[in-house]
Amino acid sequence: MKNEKLTTDEYDALEFIRRGASHDRVNACVGRNAKRLSGIKLIKYERNGPVQLTDKGHEVLFLRRCVQTLRALAADPAAPVEADVQLFLGKKSHIAARAEGGFSLTDKGRESLADIDSQAS
Repeated sequence: MKNEKLTTDEYDALEFIRRGASHDRVNACVGRNAKRLSGIKLIKYERNGPVQLTDKGHEVLFLRRCVQTLRALAADPAAPVEADVQLFLGKKSHIAARAEGGFSLTDKGRESLADIDSQAS
């Protein structure tokens, strides 16, 4: 996703689609962002009408959850960590379990977070 920075509103639209709506109509947030999200191949419209996340869309949301978790753990080692994020960040050696519970960022995790933050500015 080179230089395809998403706004908070666009992330919210992706999250709404991921959770799934109880009806085929999309909300205003999705409506505002659908054209761009479709253009960068994060969502697609099915033949019968509903909008779906693409594999790339799922990946973008997962990576966002990973970054949010790294930030949360940097602030509070007892912050909750979802199982799939824990597995991924643990395999990548970005977090390590603490004896007293919770997780701490490893040096690699702190470096990655610093790199992400430097790219955001």
